[in-house]
Order: sequence, then structure tokens, then C-alpha cells
Amino acid sequence: MTRIAAFVGALMVAAGAAATEPAAGTRFPVDAAAEQQAVDQWRSARVAELTSDTGWLTLVGLFWLEKGDNTFGRARGNRLVLDHPALAPEAGTFRWDESGVHFTANRGSRITHGGQPVSRIDMVMDSQGEPTVVSSGPLRFFIIERSGKVGVRVRDVASARRRDFVPINYFPVLTDWVFDARFEPYEPHRHITIINILGLEQEMDCPGALVFSKDGQQYRLDAVLESPSDQTLFVMFGDRTNGKGSYGGGRFLHTPLPSRGTVRVDFNQAYNPPCAFNNFATCPLPPEQNKLTVRIEAGEKAYGNGHGGV
Repeated sequence: MTRIAAFVGALMVAAGAAATEPAAGTRFPVDAAAEQQAVDQWRSARVAELTSDTGWLTLVGLFWLEKGDNTFGRARGNRLVLDHPALAPEAGTFRWDESGVHFTANRGSRITHGGQPVSRIDMVMDSQGEPTVVSSGPLRFFIIERSGKVGVRVRDVASARRRDFVPINYFPVLTDWVFDARFEPYEPHRHITIINILGLEQEMDCPGALVFSKDGQQYRLDAVLESPSDQTLFVMFGDRTNGKGSYGGGRFLHTPLPSRGTVRVDFNQAYNPPCAFNNFATCPLPPEQNKLTVRIEAGEKAYGNGHGGV
């Protein structure tokens, strides 16, 4: 989620430059034309990221490794089989041992790194920093780590999902869905358990809750930091549009960090998790306390034909 957070944060700075700081817990008037312009800019940046070479539409495979040797290629005899014409029948072997993951390419497999042929290479995982990426034609392979599970994620920069991208549908942009939420800090920070679609658990740093009111009813959302250096808060939330207009598994939202006890929450910038676009993502699910008993008719609608959207 960190790439999304980066461009969301930049847009928030631009959109909020002319705003006057409200007192904590008050509602700040939002100009409809300015809000529409800010949301249009956000949507353009969001689609550009989604359809890029590293966007979620390019994922075509995810293979969990076992300790030891994991043969990889197009042929059925491999432990990890990806039926793709750009991949050699026996491309090579991913070895996972106590020192990490290492890839050894078979002769004639046409595997490259940085444009140069690969014979053997140590693979940095995404949990350790920028992951090592090796290529075979339009295919890109790199290592991910999720709650102790280690896998090979595969991108195809020429994937049909990317090539045939269908525009996202949105709820109307309404200023009624923009709030100056009161930030209630947790001292010390709480660590909340987030479960992903695979059932894997991750503890995340929760510095506080965002509290806002809609139609006389108060709601609260626990916000998390994905890393200590984040310049935005990350919110995973559910609402009563899930499966009835929006993606069934909930949606995501980024907000600025608190300022004078207040956080601008703009549901017009609520967006679908990667799993709404691709089956090879490992999306976190909203925690129970973030499942709101209200229809948030703002932001992205369910994508395509799946997941209970209309």
C-alpha cells in the first residue's frame, strides 16, 4: 500500500493548502468545485498508478515457497508452474534456506536482471527493502514475505487486465462525505491485529482513532501507520454498501497526519483494495471495529462484474 500512500499524500498537501485549520471536532465548509477538482486529480493519479508497469493489474501469479529447492518453469514437472509462453519449460530454481532466497537460472532460460543474463542471484524480499526483480520477456519475478510465508510474485507488464483495463465507476462527489474528524490518540500506541484474505495475521501500529459524525450519529475508525516514517494514516473500513454497490471486502482510505487534534477524512477518495482487481493480491481486511453501520456512498464502486457490486 505504500506506493498508493505516497501519491495520496502529495495530493492531500496540494488540496489542503488553502484550508484554514478548524478547531478539533468541528466541520469545516468544503467548496464543491474545489473538492471536485481535488478528487479528479486524485482519481487520475490513482488510475495512472494502477495501470503502470508495477500496478496491481499486472499480477499473474503468486507461488508460496517451501524450504529448500523449488523448481520453476512452464513444464508441469516443476514444483512452481506458470503456463506462460515467455517462460522457459524449466526456467530455474528458487532455493529458500536460512540465509534467504536465491535463484539459479537454467542454461538457455533467458532470465535477466537489470538487462543482463542471470546465472545465480540472491533475492532481496519486499519485507527487507526494495525487492530484487528478475525478468523473462514481459514477466517480472520478485519475492514477498507475509507473516512468515515467503512467495514468488509474478507480474506480466503485457497482461490482459492491464491492456483491457475497464474504467472504475464512482459514487458522486459530494462534500457531505468530507469530515474534519477529531483525532483521539492512543497513549501508548495500540497494536491491532489485521487479518488478510489468506487468514494471515499482522500486528499494525495504531496511533489513534478518527471520530466523526454523520446525520447525528457518531462513528470512529482506528487508523494505522504502515511504517514509522509514514506521512499519512491508513484506514481499512467496511460499510453497508459492501457487496451492495462497493467491493464486498471493504475499502481503503488515506488521511493526513493529525494537525491540532483534527484529521481531514475525505470518503470521496475511498478506494478499492488490490483484490478487487486481481486474485493474486494478499489484501488486509478491515478490523471489526472499523465496520461502520452506515452506507458510505462515496469513492470507488465495486470494480467490474465481481464481488457483489452494481
